[in-house]
Amino acid sequence: MKPLLFIFCMLASMSVFSQKTDTLFLKDLLQSHPELFAGILNHPTQNEVQILYTRIDRDEHNIPHFSSYSYRLNPHHYFYPASTVKLPTAIFALEKLNELHVKGLNKSAIMITDSSSKAQTKVTTDTSAADGKPSIEQYIKKILLVSDNDAYNRLYEFVGRAEINTKLKKYELNNTRIIGRLAVGDGGDNARATNPIRFFKGDKLVYSSPAQYDVNNYPMQLENMLQGKGYLDSKDQLVMKPFDFSDKNVYPLAEQQMVLRRLLFPEAFPKQQQYNLTKDDYKLIYHYMSMFPTESEHPTYKQPDYYPAYCKFLFYGADKNAAINPDVRIFNKVGDSYGYDIDNAYVVDFKNKVEFMISAVVQSNEDGIYNDNKYEYETVCLPFLKNLGQLIYQYELNRPKAIKPDLTKFKFSY
Repeated sequence: MKPLLFIFCMLASMSVFSQKTDTLFLKDLLQSHPELFAGILNHPTQNEVQILYTRIDRDEHNIPHFSSYSYRLNPHHYFYPASTVKLPTAIFALEKLNELHVKGLNKSAIMITDSSSKAQTKVTTDTSAADGKPSIEQYIKKILLVSDNDAYNRLYEFVGRAEINTKLKKYELNNTRIIGRLAVGDGGDNARATNPIRFFKGDKLVYSSPAQYDVNNYPMQLENMLQGKGYLDSKDQLVMKPFDFSDKNVYPLAEQQMVLRRLLFPEAFPKQQQYNLTKDDYKLIYHYMSMFPTESEHPTYKQPDYYPAYCKFLFYGADKNAAINPDVRIFNKVGDSYGYDIDNAYVVDFKNKVEFMISAVVQSNEDGIYNDNKYEYETVCLPFLKNLGQLIYQYELNRPKAIKPDLTKFKFSY
């Protein structure tokens, strides 16, 4: 690209980032379909819904330009981000490999996780891999295909809590913090401490990472960090006071979409704001992010436990019986916990040359009790996300575009 053209494209992209987000379009669109959204719109808290929809228009050089539309978007109103934190952690793991510049250390190197305390877990094998060995690449595949918790925990330990949060600040994700593993009751000193790790090429040790301890604190005072009227504690005893989220991960919706935008469209960012990833790194993430679990061989995921729409909340509602559109691929990362369902997605229709980004969160916990596994995911949250994704898709099908996008970059053989 010629220097003047490149500068023009960067300025155009930066001007879009600074534009004020439209807050009326989505509200009007939702209200125009009461048969789909009245239950949410009429709920006292609107089920904690936040939505960020971004249109993408390409210029004659296929450079993307973005226009964003929000509904109840508020970075100061807390929601539990669940597994959505796995995507930036996976990106930072690949960056760390590239920045270490160690010969033989790459994403396919054998990764042996040791332990330095009773709270930590050793990992020496991975039966989901073709060779039975754990690696950064295999963990990333499992995160993107089925949102595997253990895979995320291993990458959290490799990058280290301090480095993860330093990287968040580097990329101006100033309202985000990632401070613990998932699904293992992580917290306190355990969350600060991460495991010693060794990498091998065959039998040869190529890199050793010592145990780490993060002395830093990442305080955040947000509204909605105390929720509900009670919760079940670690002994399944009911405690009748609000559940406290103040020591948990924070990852607001606008920053989730920015992580995804920077990942998918690095050309729209200044060089210093692009991830330190190779072309092969990008392809790995794009491929497995858009792949259905049932299309994967190593790891292998079979029905009925897994199904194509397993991690596709927007558009398909994670429906086991969803009719899959062969022309559509969804590049996304979901989260699901404490009654919250979240999806951060880029939707592509190759046949009709449609592309858009949509990120949304919705919660339902009608009894106000946490940790009781009584949440209305299937009756409230997932139907809402399915209907929302389909609504925006139908709108985009009919939205005129001066220039059709070239989407070749995102097309893969599965």
